[in-house]
Amino acid sequence: MAIPLPAQIPAASAPGASILANLPWKARIGGIILVIFLIITVLGPVLAPYNPSAMTTQSLPMAPSLHHLLGTTSTGQDVLSQLLVGIGASVILGLLTGVIATFLSVIVGLSAGFLGGASDELLSLLSNVFLVLPALPLLVVMLGYLPNAGDLPVAIVLSALGWAWGARVLRAQTLALRSSDYVAAARETGERTWRILLFEILPNEVNVIAANFVGTVLYAILTSVALSFIGVLNTSQWSLGTMLYWAQSQSAVETGAWWWYAPPGIAVALLGMSLVLLNFGLDELANPRLRDTGRRRTVGGHRWRPADPTPVRQGGR
Repeated sequence: MAIPLPAQIPAASAPGASILANLPWKARIGGIILVIFLIITVLGPVLAPYNPSAMTTQSLPMAPSLHHLLGTTSTGQDVLSQLLVGIGASVILGLLTGVIATFLSVIVGLSAGFLGGASDELLSLLSNVFLVLPALPLLVVMLGYLPNAGDLPVAIVLSALGWAWGARVLRAQTLALRSSDYVAAARETGERTWRILLFEILPNEVNVIAANFVGTVLYAILTSVALSFIGVLNTSQWSLGTMLYWAQSQSAVETGAWWWYAPPGIAVALLGMSLVLLNFGLDELANPRLRDTGRRRTVGGHRWRPADPTPVRQGGR
């Protein structure tokens, strides 16, 4: 019996389009919000209507008006200008910390999982030591010696205490991949260790590395905001945490100047939410069980998820 062939074979979709189509809705929403913050990071200093540090002779904060859309501080500084500049500073610090910490995690995690033996024990011991260190007290002490430091020294300190968890996850993933058939075949053909790590194992861990990077950026931003709020970081450099520090120290809550502390607080919440949603979405993309659990199907007119009990049709229908 002849099998009819389709008149036209549809063209294969681009890889980028297929990835976007399969991207969970959480990742899409988080990515859109994050892109908005990245745009503000790039254009914020240009769009700021005033110098965020410029002061006037006034002694009370002014409510939002046509000249100051988000009001002013008690010294006449424009809150909108501080917000546009502060978002960029917080995002840049988070991204810089994420890059450094993720690089350390990849190097240590892949090396420990693939090499095994004494190298694995030594690197795993190093990771465990950094995991049990009390991060917040150490950050306060270490950054206390860098009161006027820029983004790079602060990012290095945050990365030094934030890479270990990602290294543990990547080590476990590498242990599972190094016994795969394609890795064994690469070894038999005489491939060098670094080529196996870069071209055979690393591409299969991209989703895990991306989720680890997003989680590290979230850790860095929230930690830097908390440290700036308590006055540990440089309070003369505008960031979201610095705005909250000055609002708290000058009694913005007591005086009812909500426009002073609400915008940076909402910005921190939205930025954190975008990274959390993006991280959850990347987890679902990398883990088929999480992806399938979130899907619902209709069986016999009822909504059913794979996590629910197996449906039984009655009456032969």
